[in-house]
Amino acid sequence: MRPSALDYIESKQLRKDVTDFRTGDTVRVHWKVREGEKERVQPFEGVVIRKTKGANRATFTVRKMSYGVGVERIFPLHSPRYERIEVLTRGDVRHNRLFYLRDLRGKASRVDTQEELLEGPAAGAPGAAPAAEAAGAAPESPAPAAPAPKGKKGKTKTAAATQG
Repeated sequence: MRPSALDYIESKQLRKDVTDFRTGDTVRVHWKVREGEKERVQPFEGVVIRKTKGANRATFTVRKMSYGVGVERIFPLHSPRYERIEVLTRGDVRHNRLFYLRDLRGKASRVDTQEELLEGPAAGAPGAAPAAEAAGAAPESPAPAAPAPKGKKGKTKTAAATQG
């Protein structure tokens, strides 16, 4: 199938510098606002609760709380009106649409964040261990054993097998 003229025009208008982010991420969108003759950049920071696909028509919705009032704004992904999109934290969510956040209040409306972004460089990254050894720091001890899972109280299979 041959691409239509509309597809060709839309492909020319796509942005090349689109930041990779997903729903649940906390982002800061630097949006250009025109007031009279002046143009300034206004940052809008919040959680991405929706992201739609589509070549030139892709959009994403950002939600933030402003003085106790939820504010949502829909941004076109390939718009020339924003300077950049900063990903502040990565969200750890399993849904594509986070509309349930609208009904939650207070700390319940927070999205869990992925730990590896908050800790800095990964422990298994090459170059991380030699830097610690060069600084004279003692190597880290192995992590303590995980606590027993909560569940049924009683004997486990291994304990029952050893007793009789």
